[in-house]
Amino acid sequence: MAFDFSHYKKIQDELPAHVMILPVSKTKPVEDLLDAYDNGIKQFGENYVQELVSKAEVMPKDIQWHFIGHLQSNKVKYIAPFVKMIHGVDSLSLLKEIGKQARKNNRIIEVLLQFHIAQEETKFGWSLDDIDQIKKELKDNDVPLVVIRGVMGMASFVDDTTVIRKEFGQLKKCFDGLKSQMSVQFDIISMGMSGDWPIAVEEGSTLIRLGSVLFGARN
Repeated sequence: MAFDFSHYKKIQDELPAHVMILPVSKTKPVEDLLDAYDNGIKQFGENYVQELVSKAEVMPKDIQWHFIGHLQSNKVKYIAPFVKMIHGVDSLSLLKEIGKQARKNNRIIEVLLQFHIAQEETKFGWSLDDIDQIKKELKDNDVPLVVIRGVMGMASFVDDTTVIRKEFGQLKKCFDGLKSQMSVQFDIISMGMSGDWPIAVEEGSTLIRLGSVLFGARN
């Protein structure tokens, strides 16, 4: 299945004006991305460094690339020359490495702080219990050329919408708790995917990451 632009428009029309859709194109061929691009889509989210780099090399240069997967510090250097935003910053050491690579490439890189809100232990991210410690670390460790735009989290993969709603609500509360000490550019709450985005938007999401509902099942 190629990019479903009609469904993209349908979802877009249902969303409040301040909520952005990020099409997630992991495992999808370049042809599908070009189909989306020809329909005006200029931002894509990718989960794997090597795949992102290979696509960026052959795709139009006005695309804004988002890295949304788990990122190891030693892989930052490969995407730092072109990536628009890194969503999954889950440690101070990773934040500092992004700053180091931003300086080397003389460019600004936007990031989101990832928090662990799900029941599953496999999800990455800072603990919500560490919010006061995180505030202190960020205050004591300014990282030039890195702009912290907001927070990101993934809810549990369960059918119980009460659980999902609670977890999204916790991330919104986390965002509110950090906002007072952050810059005016701290304005993104990235939560909600193909299966749970309506709940995420109700709970305050400003960015939803949609893959399968736009590109079809993962290859």
